[in-house]
Amino acid sequence: MRYHEAVREGKRRAAASQMRLFGIAGFAMLTLTTKRSGGTFMPVGEEEYASAIRSPDGHVAIIVDADGFTKAQSRALAREEALGILRRLVESGMPEFGGSHVEIWNDRYPVLRE
Repeated sequence: MRYHEAVREGKRRAAASQMRLFGIAGFAMLTLTTKRSGGTFMPVGEEEYASAIRSPDGHVAIIVDADGFTKAQSRALAREEALGILRRLVESGMPEFGGSHVEIWNDRYPVLRE
């Protein structure tokens, strides 16, 4: 897949996750649209998993793909607010991400657990 095709498809996938998170959290930002695999760019995965992390600015509820690449995120919140959004995402039928770390941009963050 060419880079611009990966960006276009990744943007479509991440935007869908952003709208789903927006419906639950009231605010959501698009994060990653592409990821690197074997030296080539690929769109973020179609699948959606709920998670939460502690960022430098606070706690954040996120939607990631199966590889832990973040597609959408809430704004920085208090821990309990981020975990509440995570619970609502799971209650809506989204599986919780089972990995130990997620990636946003070039940074890795440990997954926040209750």
